[in-house]
Amino acid sequence: MKTVLFRQHGGPEVLEYTEFPTPEPKAGEVLIRLRAAALNRMDVMVRNGWPGLKLELPHINGADGAGEIAALGNDVTGFKIGDRVAINANLGCGQCEFCLNEQDNMCREWHLLGETVRGTYAEFICLPKRQLYKLPDGFDFHSSAAAALVYQTAWHSMVKRGGVKAGETVAIVGAGGGVNSASVQVAKYLGARVVVVGSNSEKLKKAELLGADILIDRSKEEDWSRAIFLATEKRGVDVIVDNVGTTFPLSLRALRKGGRLLTVGNSAAPRFEIDNRFIFAKHLSIIGSTMSTLADFSEVMDLVVAGKLKPVLDTTFPLKDAAAAQERLWRGENFGKITLDIP
Repeated sequence: MKTVLFRQHGGPEVLEYTEFPTPEPKAGEVLIRLRAAALNRMDVMVRNGWPGLKLELPHINGADGAGEIAALGNDVTGFKIGDRVAINANLGCGQCEFCLNEQDNMCREWHLLGETVRGTYAEFICLPKRQLYKLPDGFDFHSSAAAALVYQTAWHSMVKRGGVKAGETVAIVGAGGGVNSASVQVAKYLGARVVVVGSNSEKLKKAELLGADILIDRSKEEDWSRAIFLATEKRGVDVIVDNVGTTFPLSLRALRKGGRLLTVGNSAAPRFEIDNRFIFAKHLSIIGSTMSTLADFSEVMDLVVAGKLKPVLDTTFPLKDAAAAQERLWRGENFGKITLDIP
């Protein structure tokens, strides 16, 4: 099969468009002929590598994907060859106490597709059938791939962990990333008022089209926590979504008393200093989350295929140009999801 892989960590130059053996489905697995994959910043981080990361090389990037079932392993029911499916990249073992308690995103042997196991920058992939969501005929593969990781992540963080409610005010730090654009839509779906802190006016205009109510340009407002404070009648926000990390000090300032900071990542850096006085004096909560459960994934994908949540697509590249796609992502030039076309 055709794929894009790397044999050693490094810059975009280590990515190769080449041939790789097509996998064969084991019992309980399904072989998917991928038609689209979507990028995440994790792809570039894995390609660059970090101390302690152990991969079976060569490695294939990619958490998100959608396509058609090409073959079924033994004991697979509920699917047939030709079914259109989207992939859930959250890989639980299915056997530990967390998985058996329907908390598979907390699995003791948890993996993320494309991070520690080979992913979707390829023509084919084998996965357990529980990782698949059956798509209706005609639903776009690129929209499916673009939705899968970011919507389940935003949904679990905001709904199941953060308890965002109608009438609350939610601030989102960053306008262009996939999880952030999904978070804007999820917050609006839940009936919240949305504040978006963006890096430039162009991205903020696009966030407004998604439903953002208050726009703050951090290139003009260095202390955007004060701008949020003033824009909310000196109250602060109930919830702030901060997946940057180094912006936590400003996010804590922007919250009202009893507010919640939700985070699913750290795109700027994993380590930074915070002032603990804001946390205890304002009764604040910092709530972490990773991906979602299988049930949450089905729940939010039902909303996507029903058109109640609409994936934001940026640019599509052919599979062979995955390096250029990753560079666009890493430079922060995108708004929404970058996808790869797998013809």
